[in-house]
Amino acid sequence: MDGQEENVTKHEQLLQHIEQLKVGSKISVRGLARELGVSEGTAYRAVKEAENFGLVVTKERIGTVRIEKRPRGMSEQLTFADVVTIVEGHVLGGNEGLAKPLHKYVIGAMKEQAMARYIDAGSLLIVGNREDAHSLALEQGAGVLITGGFGTSREVRIMADELGLPIISSRHDTFTVASMINRAIFDRLIKKKIMLVEDIIGQKPRLQVLKVTSSAADFHMLVSETGEHRFPVVDEWNRVIGIVSLKDVSELKEDQSIEKCVIRRPITASLQTSLASAAQIMTWEGIDFLPIVDRNRKLIASVTRKEVLQAMRDAQKQPQLGETFDHLIWNGFAEERGEQNELLFHGFIIPQMATDLGTISEGVLLNVMTQAGRRAAWDVTGNDHVVDNVTTYFVRPVQIEDQILVRPLILETSRRTCKMDIVVTREGSVVCKAVMTLQSIDHA
Repeated sequence: MDGQEENVTKHEQLLQHIEQLKVGSKISVRGLARELGVSEGTAYRAVKEAENFGLVVTKERIGTVRIEKRPRGMSEQLTFADVVTIVEGHVLGGNEGLAKPLHKYVIGAMKEQAMARYIDAGSLLIVGNREDAHSLALEQGAGVLITGGFGTSREVRIMADELGLPIISSRHDTFTVASMINRAIFDRLIKKKIMLVEDIIGQKPRLQVLKVTSSAADFHMLVSETGEHRFPVVDEWNRVIGIVSLKDVSELKEDQSIEKCVIRRPITASLQTSLASAAQIMTWEGIDFLPIVDRNRKLIASVTRKEVLQAMRDAQKQPQLGETFDHLIWNGFAEERGEQNELLFHGFIIPQMATDLGTISEGVLLNVMTQAGRRAAWDVTGNDHVVDNVTTYFVRPVQIEDQILVRPLILETSRRTCKMDIVVTREGSVVCKAVMTLQSIDHA
């Protein structure tokens, strides 16, 4: 145990050392190991975790560099450095401008006189081996991305260094790099939309904890101070070993220890756990309190089901700009009401939904039924649901351009669950059926 604790301490010391380094400092595993007196394996693990935290980045031909950690959700804007990574490029000049944000990009498929109207400061000109266009972009305050693996002249590189505007070369063609940048922007928008536990604990007050040696009187004092009824229990190294609630200590005398009432080995989550995953964990495990820990199981914070659900509702009010596969699949379906005011969904099978055989993918069809089931459950109960289990029966193949009708039939609802039959038909014939059970993530 002592050896394990020493390793944990060294790991944390390494992370603290990396965090205190000046932005732009180069970092080597061997140098860290020698400076702090640890093994190269321990230093390597610390560098990789620092990379996951956004403290360092590893660049080709440069190595590992300390960077400014970008707050989550602050901006979906790319920087020129991001573009270098996205297009698998290398920098020919203007390294000092890599941290500048990219406002837009322009494809240089026109004469220079016409091109000048579209280029402005902070933009990126995507063009081939046209040195006059390179100079024009720099003069207008824009960076340059040269496609096809071409370079540029020494004069243009000197100008880029003087102006602090990057010139990047990529082996890909213009269409490919534009597609790669577009995909990166949409991915960033999707990530910005998805909230993590990290997003809701920043403003929480300092966490109150108990030890196994704490008494019932200590517990009641925390209840009166905070208004909370559950608290994490930690050891001397701040590692979570359990949870204790008001119900657990209700029969203890004030001077009795809470040790025998602690619920051991509690379910925990990390800062990078999505709110949707946290909600599902609490639903499936039947808990309302979730300690948040680091990789060494040391306590960072805690969240309640109420906090998670409120944050998820707030996130759903934000505009959806990036599209996931779920959105792309569901975009082709329309909603209508049946004779008994029940929800029905109909749409056409597009080529992107098909297999190599020309029939709809079973996974896509299951996704359609799942989304229809969740919408039908919300329509009846007003609560968000997650799928607990589903049994499917594929009866007949569905081809490209076929129109299908998805009809969810609610069999039973309760405070916690919703059971339904989902029937998919084509021209009145059944092509697929599913029996689905969903769990509400909104129940108290």
